[in-house]
Amino acid sequence: MLLNGIHHVSINVTDVDAAVHFYVGVLGMEKLPRPDLGFPGAWMRSGSQEVHLLGMQSVPEAVGQHFAFAVADIQNVVGTVRDAGFKCSEPRELGGVCLQAFTHDPSGNMVEFNQRL
Repeated sequence: MLLNGIHHVSINVTDVDAAVHFYVGVLGMEKLPRPDLGFPGAWMRSGSQEVHLLGMQSVPEAVGQHFAFAVADIQNVVGTVRDAGFKCSEPRELGGVCLQAFTHDPSGNMVEFNQRL
């Protein structure tokens, strides 16, 4: 096998602090040390996967583009996200494979929560 898995996903955000609050404060990711790269951002981890935030002046709309977090209890995640003041879709079953629900982070990036069946 050539690849060992996904190390990280980088996403553009207009407000790094608001995005950190969403990913760390609401979703419970761990904030990691980040070297000075000459532009704002943050690194976070959940399990062995990382999300890297890239602070940008504007974020172009990316229709359909998203990434997904694997979750064990999608109803709990949806409730937590909604309790924090974010909109989240109702979980729906995808062809006997998984339950999925979608939200957007403070910069408008689409985020999926995916519970395998």
